Amino acid sequence: MIDLRSDTVTKPTEEMRRAAYEAKVGDDVYGEDPTVKKLEKLAANILGKEEALFVTSGTQGNQIAVLTHTQPGNEIILEAESHIFYYESGAVAAFAGVQTRTIEGEKGVMNPKSIAASIRDDDQHFPETGLICLENTHNRAGGAVISVQNMKEIYAVAREKNIPLHVDGARLFNAAASINENATEFTQYCDTVQICLSKGLGAPVGSIIAGSSEFIKSARKWRKRLGGGLRQVGILAAPGIIALSEMRNRLAEDHQNAQVLAAGLREISKITVVNDVETNIVVIDVKELGVSSDEFVEELKEKDILAVSFGPTLVRFTTHYDVTKEDIDKTIDTIQRQIKVNQI
Repeated sequence: MIDLRSDTVTKPTEEMRRAAYEAKVGDDVYGEDPTVKKLEKLAANILGKEEALFVTSGTQGNQIAVLTHTQPGNEIILEAESHIFYYESGAVAAFAGVQTRTIEGEKGVMNPKSIAASIRDDDQHFPETGLICLENTHNRAGGAVISVQNMKEIYAVAREKNIPLHVDGARLFNAAASINENATEFTQYCDTVQICLSKGLGAPVGSIIAGSSEFIKSARKWRKRLGGGLRQVGILAAPGIIALSEMRNRLAEDHQNAQVLAAGLREISKITVVNDVETNIVVIDVKELGVSSDEFVEELKEKDILAVSFGPTLVRFTTHYDVTKEDIDKTIDTIQRQIKVNQI
């Protein structure tokens, strides 16, 4: 089975499994787990922030950031198809009691002038703008990279208005790999950042949020309130250390495989690659085939290839370290042959 549904399906490496087994552990709620402490220190250093906190998932990390930065009744600004708005079950309203003000981006990129115009005036009729959120890379924009320059300009707006800026950087290391720079090129222009260990980096579970020491102190309490107080978490943190230490440097391979996949799919009649393939995500439109995305995905599944529907006629493929160049070639060949025999 070739699984191109998401980079979340990656399996931990043998080294990660051994590290989990051998990890030195303690009760993290008591501050006694040495392995998670090592992970958090490493993450803070890589991300250029004072401190970091291990959390169970990217969604939990984003929600803790919103809860920590805002007050009930605030408004947060974010891109209209961002993960926090689109895929997190309305949690910012349910938990933080904030409302969202969405901005239509161009391939996931918000215009700094639009953000500035959306910040609320000091008026009793309006909610206070409590937070600006970016997503880098942007999932629904096909893994698009939000440029360092765009982040810099938005951060300048945030600083001028004294509004914190949080980055949902679930795939931020993919963005860094795409420009062959360190993640700090991006994180210097935000107050807080969340990164996933369990996507392209391959760890079995977990994310990191990073920011100032003051922020992390408050975030730790919010993690506890959400039921995220962890005990002998070194078993999970140990694979995360390997993810950060070793797996960041191979993400370019996934990007190369995505480019090969996109190039091959562009050669197939009646299939259109709709995104600019910058990282590890390829999105195609199959409407000219006269089938829905669900039908297309189901036909691929029967041929042992997994992808996901991304809209009525859109299908997403995501490369990762469990997918080889040979798998990409097989996927292209399978789709081409199936179309020729009118089976999809």
